[in-house]
Amino acid sequence: MRVLYTSAAPFHTLCSTSQRMALTQRIISAKGCDLNSKPVSASVGLNGTGSILRCPGYTSRAASQILLNSSGNFSTKLPQPKRLLSTTVLSAATSGERTVTKVRPDQGKKTKNKRIDVQPPKGTRDFAPEDMRLRKWLFGHFREVSERFGFEEFDAPVLESEELYIRKAGEEITGQLYNFEDKGGRRVALRPEITPSLARLVLSQGKSLPLPAKWYAIGQCWRYERMVRGRRREHYQWNMDIIGAAGIEAEAELLSAITTFFTNVGITSEDVGIKVNNRKVLQSVLEKFGTPEELFAPVCVVVDKLEKLPREKIEEELLGLGVTQEAMDGLLSALASKSIEELESVLGAESEALGELRDLFQLAEAYGYSDWLVLDASVVRGLAYYTGTVFEAFDRSGELRAICGGGRYDELLSAFGGQNMPMVGFGFGDAVIVELLKEKGLMPELKASVDDMVIVIGGDHLQSAASQVAAKLRAAGRSVDRILEPKKMKWAFKQAERIGAKRLVIVGEDEWEQGMVRTKDLETEEQVDVKLEDLC
Repeated sequence: MRVLYTSAAPFHTLCSTSQRMALTQRIISAKGCDLNSKPVSASVGLNGTGSILRCPGYTSRAASQILLNSSGNFSTKLPQPKRLLSTTVLSAATSGERTVTKVRPDQGKKTKNKRIDVQPPKGTRDFAPEDMRLRKWLFGHFREVSERFGFEEFDAPVLESEELYIRKAGEEITGQLYNFEDKGGRRVALRPEITPSLARLVLSQGKSLPLPAKWYAIGQCWRYERMVRGRRREHYQWNMDIIGAAGIEAEAELLSAITTFFTNVGITSEDVGIKVNNRKVLQSVLEKFGTPEELFAPVCVVVDKLEKLPREKIEEELLGLGVTQEAMDGLLSALASKSIEELESVLGAESEALGELRDLFQLAEAYGYSDWLVLDASVVRGLAYYTGTVFEAFDRSGELRAICGGGRYDELLSAFGGQNMPMVGFGFGDAVIVELLKEKGLMPELKASVDDMVIVIGGDHLQSAASQVAAKLRAAGRSVDRILEPKKMKWAFKQAERIGAKRLVIVGEDEWEQGMVRTKDLETEEQVDVKLEDLC
């Protein structure tokens, strides 16, 4: 039972005695009041000092609402039950004596919503409008370079089948997957890279795909890895790939695109270099010492850690794979080579890998970016699918991790059950390049910008006119911020500065009566009245 009481309004001022008695019975009979549950009762104080309503589950505030609303049609609809900690009542058995009815402390306790953690999940980012302006600027450069080189944009789902990324050789990327079983029992993963999605898409098109195909993408990728400067658990990646071109000219074209991007954003070859190698160098060395072919991919994974681990640890891991001491010594000696001539002394002048490297450096001379390239035989890239030329852009100051990387992967399609074809490409993340641009002072200060700000100065009856003006300007191709509420001119000028408006368009009473609006150029401060039909 709950006790409900109100004395907020003298009841005799709201209705007559007969009406009070009728309303009392109607309250008792209302939905939610169980007449068979005692002591359920209602009575109205005849002296107008208050009323008493005993009814299960209803608060004193609810009773007040019933009585106060009763001056109209005496609605007996009761609100939903609420719980109370305690209620003060006016006893019907006594003349005005107040008593207190208490209930359990946990009843009626209003739970305050817990404030959520306003930070994004660890390793991820928010992009507020000022951050989005910089992202659009960077992505604009990615797109501009890609399309200048004749590439077409594609995209694929961020959520892919897990099997796209589960490969042999214990690749590091396999342990970094955001993977799970969906509600249909399928194993899926957030893509850690874009190349496997590209391969799936190429396979789906089959022989209908015109070759060579030049595709690019800018997509979000996810890896659960240790975070350091320039490395997050999510990032956006720019990919450029050429499908169906077997010659080294394809690699040379991609390297030209990368150096073009760097030049466009103000980075020089003194800031960044590109390490170049060919995986066939490593393969030739292992073959020379009789190392089993199945060890090639695991060895590549270890070699990719050369700059991250001490030499003793590298030797320990290579020997643990089954590489002989002689093969390991020969391998590490070859990987220390910094020129084609040094590699030639190990592999011989007729080496296929050296021939491809020579051709690549000659093409770099022709393109005009040879000063960016550095031969580094230790660069193999960690992913198992690379088969030939590999490259990696690096910060010459040594402060940052790899900026981008890629290479040839002619045998990837067969790993997915398809027929192999020549493929080469690169991935270029957004996180490291942003760090480098900040360090070099090359990140632009991008402010909000809009062509026109339309505002009403006058009564609300001009709001329709302002909508008409804004629609006309937008139809003419101008960006327009339409101020939706009446504001003063002082506010208007501050707002126009904040949003970067180039022009203020004022819809005023006098001007509109003449079929005109007033415009003010916010750069020159020139102010003129313009006929609506001439406004553009």
